[in-house]
Amino acid sequence: MRQDRMRKRVRLCASAAAVLLLGTEILIGQFADGWVRSYLGDVLVVPLVYAVIRVITPCRPRFGFILPTAVLLFACAVEFLQLIGIADILGITNTLLRTLIGTSFAVGDLLCYAAGAVPLFAVELVLRRRVNDTQ
Repeated sequence: MRQDRMRKRVRLCASAAAVLLLGTEILIGQFADGWVRSYLGDVLVVPLVYAVIRVITPCRPRFGFILPTAVLLFACAVEFLQLIGIADILGITNTLLRTLIGTSFAVGDLLCYAAGAVPLFAVELVLRRRVNDTQ
């Protein structure tokens, strides 16, 4: 029973984080420029994807750091697909989709994704401890 409450709490927190991060990303995309748009948006995208996945799978502490690592690898894979021009290869002309997928590779983006993943490992540690305490 306590574990069900814990999963609901994780799901609620992840939902709030996802909404907050998505709103921040939208505001950055619409109104920001300079380093905020170039770097902060990339840092926040990894926690956003993580939070969305956490809503779907609230607690799996036995898997350790697999989720943050998988999200980081996914972000890096998308960045490397930009290197080969995936948006052009797929013939994507929609501006929103091109923005989401990205159209230019940058090593700095990979570093931003890594910076965004660092706090997720701390979150996983806290989740693991809390879930283990409820068992």
